[in-house]
Amino acid sequence: MKPRESEDDQPGEAVPGSALPGALPDALRAELVAFRRDLHMHPELGNQEFRTTAVLKTRLEKAGLSPRVLGLGTGLICDIGTGTGEWTGGRGMLALRADIDALPIPDTKAGCAYRSTVPDRAHACGHDVHTTVVLGAGLVLAELHRRGELPHPVRLIFQPAEEVLPGGAADVIECGALEGVRQIVAVHCDPKVDAGRIGLRYGPITSACDRLEVTLDGPGGHTARPHLTTDLVIAAAKVAADVPTLVARRADARSGLSLTWGRLETGHTCNVIPQHAELSGTVRCLDLDTWREAPDLVHGAIQEIADLYRAKPVVNYVRGVPPVVNDPVVTDLLRAAMAVRRGADSVEDTQQSLGGEDFSWYLEHVPGAMARLGVKPPEDRTSRDLHQGDFDVDEAAIKVGVELFTATALLDG
Repeated sequence: MKPRESEDDQPGEAVPGSALPGALPDALRAELVAFRRDLHMHPELGNQEFRTTAVLKTRLEKAGLSPRVLGLGTGLICDIGTGTGEWTGGRGMLALRADIDALPIPDTKAGCAYRSTVPDRAHACGHDVHTTVVLGAGLVLAELHRRGELPHPVRLIFQPAEEVLPGGAADVIECGALEGVRQIVAVHCDPKVDAGRIGLRYGPITSACDRLEVTLDGPGGHTARPHLTTDLVIAAAKVAADVPTLVARRADARSGLSLTWGRLETGHTCNVIPQHAELSGTVRCLDLDTWREAPDLVHGAIQEIADLYRAKPVVNYVRGVPPVVNDPVVTDLLRAAMAVRRGADSVEDTQQSLGGEDFSWYLEHVPGAMARLGVKPPEDRTSRDLHQGDFDVDEAAIKVGVELFTATALLDG
């Protein structure tokens, strides 16, 4: 897929109100495409985004802004329109959030001039685009503020470690990034949505995602005499096979509670019953209330099956992220902003994903919404997905994302 840099041929007609200031100038659009490609060539894992943080800080300072690197050492926040560079009270701000980390997978794009230069590291989830979009929106809004055309202050949040459970958002919140924030918005690249369009949904748009690690122990023994010991292989197999069904049957089916194992390991030879077994997997859930009950359901089901086979379980249930639940008022604000820029038909309904996103932690504190940013060339019929080494985007989406955010800030009443 060869990315396009301009979306001039994208669907969607301008509507009355499209004269709203904040359109992306061509010169800045070209700079942002180059900026995104530079990030793509230099991906950094969660909590290691030192270069990314530095280049963001330099560009924001060049625009006359005062970004503040988080106490975590990576990531930063930057206020626009406060006069002092920091919130000093009054009406709460709109926050624009981007995640800046990459994935620990190789970049497999062939013949791409800006493929990753770091072995086994790639921006295969579009975080380079999210970062560029929030940067671009910040630069446009800073210029509007200089001209007296920004109605309310805006905060940019560049967050590290989204891909690291339970997500860097919790640490960013702990650093005070939501102080003075009234509502928050974000985008996530969607390779199934055409560039020039966004997908929106009221209520849950992602799934909760937790990590589960289980160990089972027994005295071990000879395979000739399983009745004298704990048959740990059978016990582990039963936990693997039966616990997901038990968990699913003890929750409302509409909640989509799902336990899926990714690893089961036990034993070393054919005639020895092992003393130790390990299982690990993920727990996903579409419903926020059921997600809060999930640890007790999982613990109870594992204990029940382990007791049947006289195995001793130890359960490490690692909280990941709750579902992203879009606030209807903020969702309507994004919808109106997109309609102003590209017409009402540029917004499509989207389904709830089983993927997790730590943007949800912000929504535990303030209302907000996430939009799916279309990054697929409209003529491309190839089925693509995130977290794959050949992931790339139609760079026309950068302009769309910037103008979506600038219009959102200007329409925010």
